[in-house]
Amino acid sequence: MWVLRTDPATLRAYRENIFSLEGPWMSMQETLPMRRRPRLRGPAIATTVPDRGRHAEHTPAYELLRQRDVELLIEAALQLLRDTGCAFEPGTEAIDLLSAAGCNASADGIVRFDPALVRAALGTMAKSARLWDRMGHDYIELDTSHTWFLPGMTCIKVYDPVSGERRESTGNDLATIARVADALPNIDGMCVACKDVPRSDMFGEVNEFAILIENTSKPLEYLCENPESFQAAIDMAAAVRTSRQELERKPYFLQIVTPLPLSYWRTHSDQIIMGARAGVPISVGTLPIGGASTPITLAGCMANSLATDFAAMVLGQLARPGSFVVGSSDICFMEPSTGGIGNFPQASLADMAAHQVRRHLGIPSFTGFAGHSVARRFNQDAVWEISAGMMQAFYSRPATLDYLGSLDEGITFSLQALCLCDELAGLLRTMWQGVRINADTLALSLANQVGARGNYLARTHTAAHCRDQLWPARYLGPHIPLSTGDKPDLDLFERIDAHLAGIVAEHQPVPLPPEIRDSIGRVQTRFESRYSNQE
Repeated sequence: MWVLRTDPATLRAYRENIFSLEGPWMSMQETLPMRRRPRLRGPAIATTVPDRGRHAEHTPAYELLRQRDVELLIEAALQLLRDTGCAFEPGTEAIDLLSAAGCNASADGIVRFDPALVRAALGTMAKSARLWDRMGHDYIELDTSHTWFLPGMTCIKVYDPVSGERRESTGNDLATIARVADALPNIDGMCVACKDVPRSDMFGEVNEFAILIENTSKPLEYLCENPESFQAAIDMAAAVRTSRQELERKPYFLQIVTPLPLSYWRTHSDQIIMGARAGVPISVGTLPIGGASTPITLAGCMANSLATDFAAMVLGQLARPGSFVVGSSDICFMEPSTGGIGNFPQASLADMAAHQVRRHLGIPSFTGFAGHSVARRFNQDAVWEISAGMMQAFYSRPATLDYLGSLDEGITFSLQALCLCDELAGLLRTMWQGVRINADTLALSLANQVGARGNYLARTHTAAHCRDQLWPARYLGPHIPLSTGDKPDLDLFERIDAHLAGIVAEHQPVPLPPEIRDSIGRVQTRFESRYSNQE
């Protein structure tokens, strides 16, 4: 099992020889004024480029599908909603809103949509939103031009950091993950990475949001089973912002709603309506399993998922025109040999195609397929799948990658896997800077000066550009031990472990102001008093 190695000799060797602040990383900071110096407190924020999440300026996204096929998928989704329909729980406000808009709703809750209504919703919905940090100073832009990295999502087990034992997750584990995410420079926000399993009720859900607020100052994602828990999260976020109006002006979290394929129960539709009216950005996405809950074929599974997304976006616009309610289903497939979720090539292709379709519609694509693995523990299998998925994101360009650190088919969260994802996120951001071609980078005049047999080593041009687009790696790149170098012969797992041990031991987030902590506590007390007799 994987255990943190915290012995002083290992930590000292790692810090002095691999991650020394007197080494090349510090020198790079001295050279580039946009970079921030390391801090003892507060979130680590990568500032390699002024807009660290932007990918669209210098490198194009990969277009897997022909334009005609993109249109065919959209038309197929519209046809599914028109002919097959989407199920909503009878007696809900969602049925009332959809019926009033002209949808045909049967007694058992099957709602059929006019394609014109869907297209109208796509025209009025907000195509971007900002998520602000706890202090309301910095934000991340949720759109088609940026990619952001977050841990996730709702694992029910963790690997104990001391014993390495795979066990049920607790609120303390969620707090630890949040603090580690707060420290990692390429992790941009925090989601409910693991559940407080001993409190598997609405009170535990509300406490999970409070844990996130306390243990990181980065923007948040939240998801919950109960609309009442979502309302409490809105109240706590408003306490952070000091008012509902300020929360709407500077949203603090993205609410994730997870219906079944072509099926919305009251808990899903009520959260969509509630979030739209409160001005909370909403991402709605099902998790289809091709061959089980949706057709096994790539096209069939994608059309089904897109139809589920469209239904949510229509409902969001009926609740509040112009709201940010974006459908963004994951697309997964059954592994025929095991019956579990797998089939990496199929899921990878579907992920790239789905992102392309959403870019065509001008909407961001959430929960990209990367940063997680079906492997039962953090081993070579996990490193392969995480690395392959993260490198795919260079081409697919989702708005968020928020399964980082999830292993064991989404059951168990690994801090070591999260650290590797942070490393690879830095690589992606370096690569997204692209190839700059101009007179200075072509260096033709310098080549004429140096001549055919010249040497560029001592040239000012080399000194000025040698750190351009340099990957600020911690474990890989220049930190891989070489037979010709003097790095300690630690393997990748040992290098990650030593760095992680330092974060867990030392990092503290920006403290939550006492008056805000008290306000959040009052929200929780009122919530428990109101609903304690219903559990």
